[in-house]
Amino acid sequence: MAETLRNRSFLLSALASFLMFAASLVSVVLSSAYADVSVSNSVTDIILSNTRVYDVDWIFVYGALSMVIFSAGVLFTIKLKALPFVLKSAALFLLVRSISVSLTHISPYPTRVLISENFISSYRLAQAIFSGNDLFFSGHVGLTFLVALLFWDTPVLRYIYLSMSIVFAVVVLLGHLHYSIDVFAAYFITYTIFVIARNIFKSDYERTLTVAAP
Repeated sequence: MAETLRNRSFLLSALASFLMFAASLVSVVLSSAYADVSVSNSVTDIILSNTRVYDVDWIFVYGALSMVIFSAGVLFTIKLKALPFVLKSAALFLLVRSISVSLTHISPYPTRVLISENFISSYRLAQAIFSGNDLFFSGHVGLTFLVALLFWDTPVLRYIYLSMSIVFAVVVLLGHLHYSIDVFAAYFITYTIFVIARNIFKSDYERTLTVAAP
């Protein structure tokens, strides 16, 4: 780890990755705000129209927060060399999703679980992530799947993130928080983003290949 922190190339790339990730969070807030004022009508859905709403807000919110904390712990310990590539890939994911959200203005499904306002009321970023009209495509599903792809060579982490991606897919559908297309499309779009990131940030990707699996 000490050797990595003394590597000038790594430090510059890490700084760039943090700036890119910060910019992508701004795009999330802006696209969510735009979706809120541009929302139109809801549509029927083959899954949501045939299932009742389940109270899954706790895992939707705190499950996501737990994964963020867990991921930060992994990145700053056993996967430090992968940090630039992971953050740049996540930034690209959030940017693509922000553009997608800005292009689609469907209203959330009429019956859905309400996320507790105690957590989100004071934080604009939390509102953008957990309670907006930003539907296409599912960030919870896509981002966990993306990290699974990023850590694919480490079986333990791969299966943790794949499992959480499937859990979030079930959760958002049971809570009627996303349409079915938002969930299923997330996997295909996310994989495409991963391939693009692997080619755009080639040097960062190659650095991750030297990271030893735990």
